[in-house]
Amino acid sequence: MRLPRFLAKKRGDRRTGAEVWGSVGDALFHAILLAAGMVFAGLLLTGVAVPEWRINHHFLAAQGTVVGKGLARRAASGQAASTWQPCLRLRYTTPEGPREAWTLRGAIVPDRQAAITALDATRLGKPLDCWYDPTDPETVVLERGYNWWMWTLTLFLPGALVAFGGAGVARSLTAWGKSEERQAAAGGRPHGGLAAVGSYPGVPPCDDLVNSPGTILAFRLPIDSGESWALLGVGLFALLWNAVLILLAVNAGLDLLGGQIDWLLMAILVPFLAVGIAGIVIFVRGLILSTAVGTTQVEVSDHPLLPGGRYEVLLGQGGSGTFTSLDMAVELEEQATFRQGTDTRTERMVVWRASLGTWTGLQLAPGTRFEGRGVFQVPATAMHSFASEHNLVSWRVVVRGRPAGWPPFTRSFPLLVYPAPPSGTQHPKAEVPS
Repeated sequence: MRLPRFLAKKRGDRRTGAEVWGSVGDALFHAILLAAGMVFAGLLLTGVAVPEWRINHHFLAAQGTVVGKGLARRAASGQAASTWQPCLRLRYTTPEGPREAWTLRGAIVPDRQAAITALDATRLGKPLDCWYDPTDPETVVLERGYNWWMWTLTLFLPGALVAFGGAGVARSLTAWGKSEERQAAAGGRPHGGLAAVGSYPGVPPCDDLVNSPGTILAFRLPIDSGESWALLGVGLFALLWNAVLILLAVNAGLDLLGGQIDWLLMAILVPFLAVGIAGIVIFVRGLILSTAVGTTQVEVSDHPLLPGGRYEVLLGQGGSGTFTSLDMAVELEEQATFRQGTDTRTERMVVWRASLGTWTGLQLAPGTRFEGRGVFQVPATAMHSFASEHNLVSWRVVVRGRPAGWPPFTRSFPLLVYPAPPSGTQHPKAEVPS
């Protein structure tokens, strides 16, 4: 069996690739989030939620009497320092007869004398309300209630990790081995976010491309870019990961204050801290890049387009600073998906391109935007937009920019070209919002 290739091939303007490793990486990333959420959920449920729930719903009430007092000493392995917690020995009655058991009461403190002082506040023979476990009568507690902060953490943090990671894994498994067109058809829309069936077989309708009127020209085109979703995903990951990091750091800090060092927890904190810092850096960098470069808007004089038609395009680029270059063009790309051995491969090629304008040395001021216009004509013999399971013909406006001091960017805006109508018939136009 042949392994999938890590890198796509590029032959001139053609680019091919199995895209398998990208799918594997995406699935692995979300699987790690899913596993982390399940592990943390299990630890919080078994360590906090389930015990508290049983105490409040299954333990039985009894009247206890203090018959003994003592201190519970805890010392970390290899450490001389210890922590102390008051404990009481209770005598109480169960249906099976009288019982005696030790139970903890009060806070854990590093000072033994402070623990003794807290213990002296409870005298021998004092009656106390208590609750015992009917399945294990030797287990008794003096307090009931919920730690709502911990319950909120139990529900929110692991739940968010499980939901985010599970959705990503499910999406990766659903899309595994399928072409982009087949994935789009399964979701009820072709590549680029358009509906799958239009006025012509294989030609998507124009509904999603004419529902936003332009400020100067007729329609504003939607951006077909994953930058915003990627930034949102990185931000959510950094938030959840660092919330877990803070929780672990608080526990480690409490142990240090108590004179203990949990070396396993410290070992876990080091890689968690590295990943948390990296997540924050990537998110902040992406946010600054998005803010510094600014938004890109494209408007078109009519939509959908027709072969032989002449159309005007308006580019609006926001941001601040200097742009070394800014280029706008209309491109026609053909894409084919096919099987090669055990691999599913996709080949793309830009077969037609018309430049709408190139601008250099732009200086943008905050609160303003650069506007550039271009005109192009769709060739009369051009192939119309088309989407099927294995083939895709897509039109788009592509804006490429090189801001000074920042990485270059490429932003794509989908167009729709209808087939030329038969002679003597009227072409069906998309409904234009009023």
